[in-house]
Amino acid sequence: MKKVAIIPIIILDKMSETFSHINKKGTPQMVDVGNKTITKRTAVAQSIIVLPPEVVEKIEQNEIQTKKGAVFQTAILAGIMAAKQTANLIPLCHPLGLDNCSVEIELNAAKEAVITCTCAIESKTGVEMEALTGASIAALTVYDMCKAFSHDMVIKETKLVKKSGGKRDVAN
Repeated sequence: MKKVAIIPIIILDKMSETFSHINKKGTPQMVDVGNKTITKRTAVAQSIIVLPPEVVEKIEQNEIQTKKGAVFQTAILAGIMAAKQTANLIPLCHPLGLDNCSVEIELNAAKEAVITCTCAIESKTGVEMEALTGASIAALTVYDMCKAFSHDMVIKETKLVKKSGGKRDVAN
């Protein structure tokens, strides 16, 4: 087995000012939120999954039931569970006890499943990653549960729709 050399990451001081999770030595760090103010923080993220006609037809007739259960209901639960576990999935995320998390799934005019995850907390740090994780995992769950009907699904985008609280508000 061939050995691979580990090369240290060297980053200029300006980079460590730009990337909050990299220190002046160029190594990863958790952001210190000790001096931040506790505020109400919310984030809304969205994932869109393109569904093939055979899956859309089954959804429009009624909620798809599979051997694993009802597709959208299971995806909603998976999204909420994932949002609550974000710190265990993404390095350097602060573990948070969310005050609220909800996941909604709707078909849009293009017959795509639009998954929206909203997270809220009163904290020193935001919940963008929790909302993005919840939306992403809900989309993956829809894919997993519908692949018995077709593999022609595409998770085409996951994005932060808006956030409030903290240093700045964002609306996309």
